[in-house]
Amino acid sequence: MKAMLLRETALFTQNPTPLSFEDLPEPKLDSGEVLIRVTACGVCHTELDEIEGRMSPHLPIVLGHQVVGIVEEYSFDFSHSATTEVVTTGQRVGVAWIASACGKCSQCLAGNENLCSEFKATGRDINGGYAEYMKVRADFVHPIPDSFSDSEAAPFLCAGAIGYRSLRLSQLQDGQSLGLMGFGGSNHLVLKLAKHKYPKSKVFVFSRNAEEREFALSLGAAWAGTIDQSPLTGLDAIIDTTPVWGPVNEALKYLRAGGRLVVNAIRKEESDKEILLKLDYPSQLWMEKEIKSVANVTRADVREFLQVAAEAKIKPEFQEYDLKDANQALLEMKQGKIRGSKVLVT
Repeated sequence: MKAMLLRETALFTQNPTPLSFEDLPEPKLDSGEVLIRVTACGVCHTELDEIEGRMSPHLPIVLGHQVVGIVEEYSFDFSHSATTEVVTTGQRVGVAWIASACGKCSQCLAGNENLCSEFKATGRDINGGYAEYMKVRADFVHPIPDSFSDSEAAPFLCAGAIGYRSLRLSQLQDGQSLGLMGFGGSNHLVLKLAKHKYPKSKVFVFSRNAEEREFALSLGAAWAGTIDQSPLTGLDAIIDTTPVWGPVNEALKYLRAGGRLVVNAIRKEESDKEILLKLDYPSQLWMEKEIKSVANVTRADVREFLQVAAEAKIKPEFQEYDLKDANQALLEMKQGKIRGSKVLVT
């Protein structure tokens, strides 16, 4: 099979083509797994963190954790499994960031499998969807609603699901104000979801990119601007999806008393030129303001969001790229050339 393989980590400034287009053996199934013929795979900022070494993928690795494809083969009769829906050949399914969890620890039993110490991630701990085929545990695949095309569904499996979890953790109530720091693959779906779930709430978008600000306004944002020009204060909740610390510092200043900042990022970039997190207690944390991080997703997050998106007729904005052009899609993401989501098609 063809696949885009990451063999070693490096900054994009050192290597703008970190993935190699290679022939790899088709995956062989172990018990409880399914083989998926990949038709589409979303491109996520987390892959930049893996490529540039802010995370530690098991090298060499096939990246990609927003996978849509067709079940080609499975390794046992799932009709007798108590942990998964029936899986059949020819079925269209999705694979998200969560590839497995132990199912037995206190976190898993409490419904927090995203916090399991044995959590394994697609495209980090197992090979992902930047390939023609991949395998995964059968109880961690998700049926895709018929109303979505493959490329429409792919961003829902991470950008949509993690945005859904972020919005839930923000504890926003209808009529309260929501701020979005950054406006890429995830937050553009959060805006659409918020307008559906909280129609009386106003959404304020902060982005350094003029095209992203225009995009946000076209989707119904009440305001869009840069952080330094904004006079806004008193937001009830803010969701940050940026890769750097500067917006977090500013976001805390814009929160009302008792407001909550949700940081939707697995890693933050750090460099000598970058502003690091530096809290000023009186202006940023006092008055019972909160900071909440988002760690991974659960299967329930993915499936609930897919259902909500289908019911609300939410569709992502996306650009398609051939699988062999994954480096180009990632480089454009690194350069901030983002309008919605990026999807690889095979």
